[in-house]
Amino acid sequence: MRRYSACIEWLFAEEGDSIPDRIRRAHAAGLTAVEFWRWTGKDVDAIEVALKETGLALTSLVAEPMIALTDAANRQAWLAGLAQSVAVARRLGAPVLIAQAGDDLPGLSREEQRRSLTETLRAGADILKGSGVRLGVEPLNIRIDHIGYFLDSTREGLKIIDDVARPEIGIVYDIYHSAVMGERTQDVLEGCLDRIIHVHVADHPGRNEPGSGDIDLAQRLGWIFANGYDGAVGLEYRPTKPGADAVKAAIAALDG
Repeated sequence: MRRYSACIEWLFAEEGDSIPDRIRRAHAAGLTAVEFWRWTGKDVDAIEVALKETGLALTSLVAEPMIALTDAANRQAWLAGLAQSVAVARRLGAPVLIAQAGDDLPGLSREEQRRSLTETLRAGADILKGSGVRLGVEPLNIRIDHIGYFLDSTREGLKIIDDVARPEIGIVYDIYHSAVMGERTQDVLEGCLDRIIHVHVADHPGRNEPGSGDIDLAQRLGWIFANGYDGAVGLEYRPTKPGADAVKAAIAALDG
């Protein structure tokens, strides 16, 4: 059975509410898992209480600080933050931390930036080793949402993971970002599902709920599961309709 994880930065959100409130709403709606982005600036104690109270799993959160891994000067600061992020992930039971590569930096060649990214991830694997937490690097689209980002190609992301060559490091595959970049899921992931540690979905145009746009999300997701993926699917979209019924309809669209 597929496990869907509500990104409560956008889902089950009401003005002025808290992350623990959203966890409880997701539980009331029948979800079994949630995820969010940054842990800094959030009440981790209250989040821990809400997760234990509801029994919901936390599938992922962001590895902080969110600074460019393409810049070697950021390495030590990021590694120090990663150690803190691992501690929070373990406390909250999250098996995945998500990292972004950072921007394509002027004045540095792609080769230099790729080397920095690879070496930083390899050093991060030493921090992750034995923790039960893995790190997923996320390719993002540069056509709409993340203009100037370094890693816009799933294939290049997978090659970087192969260069890192550590089981602690993998890829977060976002079907929305991949589709916006013109990628076909089966082309870029063929034979590579073992490196995918988390999946995100949203439709296009709009980055809204599944079923609202033109991406063949059900078909792509079906292929991913049929070819060996057994992790969670993060519902990371901007809802155009509020409420639990709208989330259930989005899941039904994904299940085909």
